[in-house]
Amino acid sequence: MADVTTPLFPLPDLVLFPGLILPLYVFEPRYRALLARVRQSGEPFGIVRILRSGDEPFHERVAQVGTLAHLRSVTDHDDGTASIVVVGGERFRVEQFDQAQLYLSAVIREDPLPGQDREDQVARALGQRLLEGVLQQRPQDSVTIREHAPTEPLLIASFAATLLPLSADQRERALEATDLLDRLETLISYLPRDQRTLN
Repeated sequence: MADVTTPLFPLPDLVLFPGLILPLYVFEPRYRALLARVRQSGEPFGIVRILRSGDEPFHERVAQVGTLAHLRSVTDHDDGTASIVVVGGERFRVEQFDQAQLYLSAVIREDPLPGQDREDQVARALGQRLLEGVLQQRPQDSVTIREHAPTEPLLIASFAATLLPLSADQRERALEATDLLDRLETLISYLPRDQRTLN
């Protein structure tokens, strides 16, 4: 039996984290085909970051780690394009690329973050420290951030990775973390030195 492949949607300078919502505009014919497959199957697709621009095929210049994207809504437009909203699911690793379709696909292995369900004191403390760092970085948005901030350490990490002024490489390193504590500590390390400890 052939390995099941997952369609991939490579995006420049974007890293999707578990639990986060992402709107996308689908206009290229290959991604319209991807969307048709996903709508028919009900399965998620993978979002991977394009690491560099160039003429070589996508599979030679995309990240090997990505996040499954679950389709939440689709708005079709008269010109055949679509606006979609997805939510980030499990992290995955590419096992083997497949270029048989119009769009890039891959055999993937789900790679959930070890310890992602941790609710212990260490994870909570790191999550709180990270959230305080976000608030210090964005004081003008503090009311909104406090209103919408999650309480679970895994989702705090996803929330912070989106709000902090990080490079795509820094976000990719956080996504590739070995476990939840590593992800939280990695994100905290990107804060200015004086904001890395709780006041």
